[in-house]
Amino acid sequence: MNRPTGRSGHRVPSLELVRDGRHGGGSPDALPERVARPEARARRAAGAPAGPGPGDAPPPSREEALDAELRERTADLQRLKAEYDNYRKRVRRDRLAVREIAVANVLGRLLPVLDALAGAAEQGEVSDGLARVDRALRAELAALGLESFGAAGDPFDPCVHEAVSYRRTDTVERPTCTAVLRPGYRVGGHLLRPAQTAVAEPLAAPPGAAGPPG
Repeated sequence: MNRPTGRSGHRVPSLELVRDGRHGGGSPDALPERVARPEARARRAAGAPAGPGPGDAPPPSREEALDAELRERTADLQRLKAEYDNYRKRVRRDRLAVREIAVANVLGRLLPVLDALAGAAEQGEVSDGLARVDRALRAELAALGLESFGAAGDPFDPCVHEAVSYRRTDTVERPTCTAVLRPGYRVGGHLLRPAQTAVAEPLAAPPGAAGPPG
């Protein structure tokens, strides 16, 4: 039987050959591009696999994705809160330090006034009115944190005491301030000036003990 021919004169393959795959080379996957389904052509063009493999994990559900995002945002907020707390503490500490430095600078300028009042009181040149001014001034300075230190009998500390005179005696067992020639002052942790003292040291100093500077 003669096979039908197309308009161009070429023979048209029989339906059996096309259906069995013998015309294009064997398997259905080898069908011409115009015969393959559009989805398969799109996957091959995009280079995507035909479907999930046996070892691929299933995509997370919407609830799992929201839970992971919530944990991430919570961690971000906790870090931000910790940074803000540290910032507040640092600002407060810096403000206190600046205040102490400012107060120390002002009070340091008033120490000569206190020395002059103390010297006038020792010589009996302070009237009742000036004595009241002296007491009021010292009370206000104490309220600002000014503290005087240095007294006879205190252990000698080179960090806060300045030895003006030095002698050895058998009446003390360690370096000791025997007299305060000028009181020392401090504000909080700031030393405004050391106390000038006379220092006595025992005759037989213990081994390794360092005496006051000469």
